[in-house]
Amino acid sequence: EAESSLKLDVIYTDADGGAVDPARLEQGKEFVATVTVTNPGLRGHYKNIALNHIFPSGWEINNLRLDEAEDRLKGGAPTYQDIRDDRVFTYFSLSPNESKTFRVMLTATYAGSYYLPAVSCEAMYDKSIYARRKGQPVDVIKPVTQ
Repeated sequence: EAESSLKLDVIYTDADGGAVDPARLEQGKEFVATVTVTNPGLRGHYKNIALNHIFPSGWEINNLRLDEAEDRLKGGAPTYQDIRDDRVFTYFSLSPNESKTFRVMLTATYAGSYYLPAVSCEAMYDKSIYARRKGQPVDVIKPVTQ
């Protein structure tokens, strides 16, 4: 993990906002990845910020644009967002002391052990402005039946 002139927080919650541990999720569990990026105001206005959030292959991104249900997740308005099979690229600007929060709805789909890659955010044209959160192993387990 590292940061330079940028702050990055990543949390995982259920649909109601309760904390979820991404290290061990039950198959079929729907949850939200919430990333908050903050400009601490040290170097003025930041343009062309790129947030890269890659997900384990056992998780699926629920692209709410396809269902026209984007209102389910309140968050910052990116300049542009590219949603792929296993990752979301988000591009935006930040004024001094401004924070933006971006949310992605996910489902733990395929049982197995995977790796959640690091989350990174940086100014595209100034490599001295960046923040990273380390990755970790994650497991998707079959539901317990009783």
